[in-house]
Amino acid sequence: MTTPVSSAPSTLVPADRTTGSGSSERATARLEASVLLLTTLGILMVAVDSTIVILALPTMARELASPLQTVIWTILIYLLITTVLTTQAGRLGDVLGRGPVYNAGFAVFTIGSAVCGFAPNAQILIAARAVQAIGGAVLFANAPAVITAVIPAVRRGRAFGLMVFGFSVGAILGILLGGVITTLIGWRYIFFINVPIGIVAVAIGIRILPRTERYRVSFDAPGFVLFATALVLICYGAIEIASFGTTITYLLYVVAGLALLPAFIVAELNSERPMVDLRQLKDRILGFSLMAGFLQALGYLSVIFLLTMYLQGLRGLSPLNASLLLVPGYVVGAIAGPFFGRRVDRFGPRAYMTAGVAAMAVAVLCYSTLTVTSWLGWIPMISLLQGCGAGMFYPANNSAIMSRASPSALGSISGLRGTLSNMGTLLSFVLALTIASASVPRYVAYEVFLGTTNLVGGVGAQFWDGIRAALYGSMVILTAAAALSWFRGTNEAVPAPGPATTPSLSPPAPSPSTVPMLPRTETASRPREGRPSEGEEIGGAD
Repeated sequence: MTTPVSSAPSTLVPADRTTGSGSSERATARLEASVLLLTTLGILMVAVDSTIVILALPTMARELASPLQTVIWTILIYLLITTVLTTQAGRLGDVLGRGPVYNAGFAVFTIGSAVCGFAPNAQILIAARAVQAIGGAVLFANAPAVITAVIPAVRRGRAFGLMVFGFSVGAILGILLGGVITTLIGWRYIFFINVPIGIVAVAIGIRILPRTERYRVSFDAPGFVLFATALVLICYGAIEIASFGTTITYLLYVVAGLALLPAFIVAELNSERPMVDLRQLKDRILGFSLMAGFLQALGYLSVIFLLTMYLQGLRGLSPLNASLLLVPGYVVGAIAGPFFGRRVDRFGPRAYMTAGVAAMAVAVLCYSTLTVTSWLGWIPMISLLQGCGAGMFYPANNSAIMSRASPSALGSISGLRGTLSNMGTLLSFVLALTIASASVPRYVAYEVFLGTTNLVGGVGAQFWDGIRAALYGSMVILTAAAALSWFRGTNEAVPAPGPATTPSLSPPAPSPSTVPMLPRTETASRPREGRPSEGEEIGGAD
């Protein structure tokens, strides 16, 4: 049973809040702006560390006197832990309040970054990255839930667009700063740079993040154990297969993990207090949107890995120069995210989700036409289309998912969204390395990705054939994501207009009976995704 409990009022509540609507509106505007600042900054930091570490791997391996196969776990452990913990990290926000939990995630991420910078060997560095991943999971899972709890639906697409902006800018900064910092002052400072930013963010968060409604939710221990065990077995087995080839042991890991998923589903459906309320997935729009997000991450991130191997292994570029060719796409994504987020608010997410992921599929098709002697200028030009597609898809998909979750499940649904996205990212690495390395030894593909080996002649042509096959696979996956985005269905009829709602800094606790379960037909207090409230122009129907 999920019941709300009262929460303390936010420290942002002004003393004269009840004296007039003007002061109330100003307080609400300040709250929304502050929340957008912190959530965008958190996503930016997570994105920076995802790209900045990739560029530093060869240097880290050399200075720590550790093989690349060991140091690569600084990336893999981060992806694995965030994949396993994101759902429960989102649920913590439901139980303890989304503001405090998000702030705690910032603190843990900052502490992990500091320990990473001081790590004397690869083992401690990997352990510290695990701590950082715990904080990253909390940030990643709760950012959309914090936005949804504070910002009305009519402005939520724009807010998610700013999240895309933060991710894109963070990826750009990671690419640009990674090579410069590692070259000029050392790889340790790619982690130290997070510390002062994190300290300032935590201090601001303590002051301004609202204590959103808390819900008394029991911890679903059996569900968590089944879910975590299944994901660990699947991901670890897949990573080892990608790294060292297929063996009976690694296959058994994957098969055992897959076998646990039906048991998890049955346990959740029969639990009175499930870790993830799978009954909400009966909502076609929510279920299809979640799956589209997973497939987009699986298809899209593998393309980045493949292009990195193409540019470094076949064209002889350094990791920094190879990444710089992809910067234009991130720039376009950073600009397009807020722009299309506003369009989502007005017209609804369905068309933008579909068009965005379709644009990515077309970009992948263009990449597949390249050869080992093609003009490198095609890469940034194609990346512009890819970035535009990302700027359309991400705010639309986030808006579609979060607007369909019931209030008591915002954190868990946000966490499930993050888990599926992280799992897609992790498996995209496995997919890229497995398919592309079919034509060359696996250790060669590893070193190509890290920029320590490049291929020429006939071996290079063979490797490109493998990369092209993987690109075709990514295009098929993105096409499936586009189909899910479109065939998810249209929204129900718009409810009778009522006064536009603004987030209360200390909302009254809704009783479970007032939270409509699926299908939702009474939503006057929660505007539908992309649906304007009274006083807003209705620009189109989804």
